[in-house]
Amino acid sequence: MVALAGGGGGAKLAHGLLRALPPGALTVLVNTADDFTIHGLHVSPDLDTVLYTLAGLANPQTGWGLAGDTYATLEMLARYGAADTWFQIGDRDFATHIFRTQRLQAGEPLSAVTAALASALGVPATLLPMTDTPVATVVETDAGHLAFQDYFVRRHHSDPVRGLTFAGIAEAQPPLGLGPALAEADAVVFCPSNPLVSIGPILAVPGIRDRIAGCRAPRVAVSPIVGGKALRGPADQMLATLGHEVSAAGVARIYAGLIDGMVIDEADAALAPQIADLGMRVAVAPTVMHDEADRAALAEVVLGFCATLLGEAEA
Repeated sequence: MVALAGGGGGAKLAHGLLRALPPGALTVLVNTADDFTIHGLHVSPDLDTVLYTLAGLANPQTGWGLAGDTYATLEMLARYGAADTWFQIGDRDFATHIFRTQRLQAGEPLSAVTAALASALGVPATLLPMTDTPVATVVETDAGHLAFQDYFVRRHHSDPVRGLTFAGIAEAQPPLGLGPALAEADAVVFCPSNPLVSIGPILAVPGIRDRIAGCRAPRVAVSPIVGGKALRGPADQMLATLGHEVSAAGVARIYAGLIDGMVIDEADAALAPQIADLGMRVAVAPTVMHDEADRAALAEVVLGFCATLLGEAEA
């Protein structure tokens, strides 16, 4: 199975899928357009959130970083008057970024560095950055064009979003492991991540959308919008200011023509006919993941839905 993910919601479902599938059966294609450099280090927030979650090390309170981490390094930087202490990096988290930066500076591609990190943490899945090429999400706001982490973390995603640009996307190439993973996949799952700045950059990498569109396996998305709201983050605000309907149906329209089915929450069951009119099958189930049991339950729903679609396609 290939899953597309970015951020906390995507990482949670990926974790549920990991537990439900045999070891080595899951490939997660992760957004890297929110990568940036701080303290001279290359930080990959979405990759690390997925990495730590699949390794069982993620901080359950924040949804990012490592459980039980300390912040002595950041506190000392603040004492020295460092300007960039607004981005919270724990002491053990710093080690990840140091390792990544050293390997990248030695000439290794991000995909190889990510594989080394996953192996060291015992993750029985393949993690693929969406590309080894640097890509950066630029957010157009009334305050000007902002780097994504400035918008998202430093300014607490308080600015209405007027546009999005993925700088460097034209030069990006899919990771080498994606083609074989899609060719062998029994399903492709769009995890409940922000469709505009988590899944959107992945699909914008030249060649990836076409490869997924041409994949024979069932393609299923899980809506990140429940009851007209995002569970975390600014997805609902972004959808609204960029002219999309803030609902599971609005997300379905963004993915129209690319997916075969969509899983929506019970709170949005009334939207099923609208989504079906787009040519998609619809499954209705509890999609809010409060704990690991919820992740496992949603993963079983997704896997069962994919199996049903696969059976219908082969009939």
